Amino acid sequence: MRVLKSLVLLFLLLVVRGSTVQLNNGGYEDIVIAINPGLPEDHNIIRNIQDMVKEASSYLFNATKQRFFFKAVKIIIPLHWLPKPEYLSVKTESYDKADVIVANPFLKYGDDPYTLQYGGCGEKGRYIHFTPDFLLNDNLYNIYGSRAKVFVHEWAHLRWGVFDEYNNDAPFYVSVNSGEASVEATRCSASVTGKYIVQSCTGNSCTTRECKYDAQTKLYEAGCKFVPDKTQNAPASIMYMQSLPSVVEFCDQSTHNEKATNMQNKMCNYHSTWEVIMNSPDFSNTSPINSTNPPNETSFSLLQTKDRVVCLVLDVSGSMTANNRIDRLYRSAEIFLLQIVEMGSWVGIVTFQSTAQIKINLQQIVSENVRQNLVNKLPTSADGGTNICDGVRKGFEVIKQKYSNLYGSEIVLLTDGEDGGMSSCLTEVGNSGSIIHTIALGPNAAPELEQFSNMTGGLRFYATDTVDSNGLIDAFSGISSGSGNISEQSIQLESIARSVAVKQWMNGTVTIDSTVGNDTFFVVTWDGITSPPDILLRDPKGKEYRTSDFTVSVLNLRTARLNIAGTAEVGDWYYWIQNNHTNSQVISMITTSRAASLAVPPVTVKALMNKDTNNFPNPMVIYAEVSQGFLPVLGATVMATVEPQTGSAVEIKLLDDGSGADITKNDGIYSKYFTSFKGNGRYNLKVRVQGKDKTVRLGRRQSQALYVPGYIENGEIKMNAPRPEVSDDEIQAKLGSFNRVASGGSFVVANVPSEGTTDVFPPCKIIDLEAQYEEDKIHLSWTAPGNDFDVGQAERYIIKMSESLLDLRNSFENATSLNTSSLVLNPAGTKESFQFKPEYFAIKNDTVIYFAICAVDNASLTSEVSNIAQVALFVTPKESSPDGSDIVKNDGVYSRYIYSFSENGRYNLKVCVQRANKTVRPHPTVP
Repeated sequence: MRVLKSLVLLFLLLVVRGSTVQLNNGGYEDIVIAINPGLPEDHNIIRNIQDMVKEASSYLFNATKQRFFFKAVKIIIPLHWLPKPEYLSVKTESYDKADVIVANPFLKYGDDPYTLQYGGCGEKGRYIHFTPDFLLNDNLYNIYGSRAKVFVHEWAHLRWGVFDEYNNDAPFYVSVNSGEASVEATRCSASVTGKYIVQSCTGNSCTTRECKYDAQTKLYEAGCKFVPDKTQNAPASIMYMQSLPSVVEFCDQSTHNEKATNMQNKMCNYHSTWEVIMNSPDFSNTSPINSTNPPNETSFSLLQTKDRVVCLVLDVSGSMTANNRIDRLYRSAEIFLLQIVEMGSWVGIVTFQSTAQIKINLQQIVSENVRQNLVNKLPTSADGGTNICDGVRKGFEVIKQKYSNLYGSEIVLLTDGEDGGMSSCLTEVGNSGSIIHTIALGPNAAPELEQFSNMTGGLRFYATDTVDSNGLIDAFSGISSGSGNISEQSIQLESIARSVAVKQWMNGTVTIDSTVGNDTFFVVTWDGITSPPDILLRDPKGKEYRTSDFTVSVLNLRTARLNIAGTAEVGDWYYWIQNNHTNSQVISMITTSRAASLAVPPVTVKALMNKDTNNFPNPMVIYAEVSQGFLPVLGATVMATVEPQTGSAVEIKLLDDGSGADITKNDGIYSKYFTSFKGNGRYNLKVRVQGKDKTVRLGRRQSQALYVPGYIENGEIKMNAPRPEVSDDEIQAKLGSFNRVASGGSFVVANVPSEGTTDVFPPCKIIDLEAQYEEDKIHLSWTAPGNDFDVGQAERYIIKMSESLLDLRNSFENATSLNTSSLVLNPAGTKESFQFKPEYFAIKNDTVIYFAICAVDNASLTSEVSNIAQVALFVTPKESSPDGSDIVKNDGVYSRYIYSFSENGRYNLKVCVQRANKTVRPHPTVP
């Protein structure tokens, strides 16, 4: 067991996200860049990826002060591209676990590179997305800068969990320096120079003018862009505008602009990007390298995917007879073989007890007959001990009967028992090149089981013996191909089980949306007598399917299955199922389908926890990403069910409102803290998503590389083409109503006190505090936190204010307090507001007041200090002079700052004045 525990630490990093990246003496190894299988063969993509990463390695090395570089990269080539001698086989790498994906955008929505980030400051991202056009079109250099610089920008998001230093939603802010206020572009560093320009285009003709001020916001008008000077002295920052030639650094403590209204400040408590990087495990585990260049040039491995190869390795030991486990195994594996595993896959079956046995060698699924032949080999009885390693080795043997190695193959390992000999095959498993997905069934499954999936990049599931949770069916339904070919994958639309009393009905609705409908199955299961319940299913056009239309397996007498021919009708399918048994029984409805069209990606759901292992009293976070293609789906109702090893399940509503655990509003990632720990051991996660036609809609990716509007070169404004925008009509394709169910796998919790827990969880940090100054009053608004993070209701608020942002951050308790005795608190997730007339300070021009808030619960536990909101008491310069040089309007004195100096020495000035009778007029003397 000592060997096993050491491997736990070794593979801890893999547990977090599935990434295989390793850091070795400053060099990042095993970076996986995967090309989407939907892309046509183009070897320029491979070549440009290699050029990008090589150049980026040197740029990263210098930007991190000779500390990090890119050492070894793996590029995954699609199966349909013609094989080449230099292409090796994938091992445990796959598209769905790649660090970088290359894929077309959905709806051709631009070529903005972006990194998908679920978590907060310092937490790793999910993946970087580049479009093929970004990699192939050199005309995009003026917009984003070199691909190498963009890659480093996105890598910082992915690896170190930093955020952008620009903000497309809040591009300007008011800053006070030396007692004078000015409107500034949201940027880092603040020393980046440029002009504020509005561009207007009619057809192919565009004109530019300087920006005006908005009387209401006191900022620049809508449509105003900050256009930087091409030639700068500012070396920072890569997270703002990496395209500038002078930019070679991340903002550090000396150059950081804490006043800028960007996500880096909001999420990282106003600390610089470099400070966050310095606090990362990468930084603490490396030292600077004494060299001006990376010690190694980046090496590349080209790996080509192959047909999916899966072997089921199933426990049939004596304990599988308990709690009807062997029957539930048959039922769940049957759904996998008939409905889930993709056409063209190779599948074999092994069973194990004290020894292992091959039930059927690899068969390629080319017809329904092959699927049924595999089902006929599923086990129906159980006896004997448990030898997990023997089962895994026998699974390897099945695969090697067809292939020379195990690379890229998959084992689905299910067991309900313990096995003290598991450590004997850990090294063999780790070196195999095979991916092992684990399913722990019941409370006594080997606690070491998940190490097999952790070390090979496999999925991990846990199913309790609670028969009305469908946990085992959901686990098998979640094991789809990781190839990235979503049109081939089965999608779970419904999975529900209920205990139904005698002669009572289980009624419900399954919505088939327009993105799915092919290969649609309705499956009804029950756990009582072998005869089926009375079933009525009605499609949207009124066609009815009765019990006699369903097929009952000869070997699996408690499952009835209906396969809808062709493409299922779009709309609501209603079902009524009556328990005709003499006793209550658990009845379930499971519905799966596939994409209706290769051209339209289906709505998908990815559910996961922020980590796979947790120590109490640390909270956890549940995430559900709902998307169509690469566009987020907004307005859905998302419910998560967490089932512990002991105790009842907990149901939680996930939100996409930019508060609590949800870092970004309307990004299609629904989130919530989880603190309802019922004890130590395994937990499983299941997410149900419902979209209603009138409320659900598509959104846009929000964290994207900065689209630079243009540059100023030698005093001349050179604008880039306006950023391509998709109209709301285009992006709001008729999504309609939909249902989805997804398993989020399992996680393990330790150190929960056996005698029960006290209140150890404070309210969560408020991250959406906003402030406005209207009619001599200051209005504050935020989303209410809970008693325990974002659940329940806080007891009171502490609101502070200061004229110094950093004093408020660093010495919150010493700042001026506001009287909040009149504030009535609301439950978590409710919008709170508070307004007051300033009495604590004299209102004067050119002043910025900063506000922050803490919440306190009934156990006197206090949240972290919120994000900091600001109110600017500021009279904007006159419209005639946005740069502020003309201090008095209509006084006959015309002014303009001059700052386009090309060299030292003398300059001469010439002024031309033209009088036009219709516009010129005398004016009284200005006092």
